Amino acid sequence: MTAVLGSDEVATALAHLSGWSGDARGIERSVTAETFLDGIRLVAEVAHLAERADHHPDIDVRWRTVTFRLSTHSAGGVTEKDITLARQINGLL
Repeated sequence: MTAVLGSDEVATALAHLSGWSGDARGIERSVTAETFLDGIRLVAEVAHLAERADHHPDIDVRWRTVTFRLSTHSAGGVTEKDITLARQINGLL
């Protein structure tokens, strides 16, 4: 099982993850795309990353705003898997 990060570890990681917020239970970031279709394209790109990592975010689409929520449900909180996927998502933006 993957180890859950402590509050201090999550805070340190978030300090280096532009646009992300949260705590040891979960982290999230909302992005406003230029168009609805751009938002859907971003979701598709993140879906490919998630499949490769076998680690899937919760994704909420509201018109042009896409919100990604990351938490390792099987571990009960934020793990290094979430931080890694958050970095990869930032790399797409």
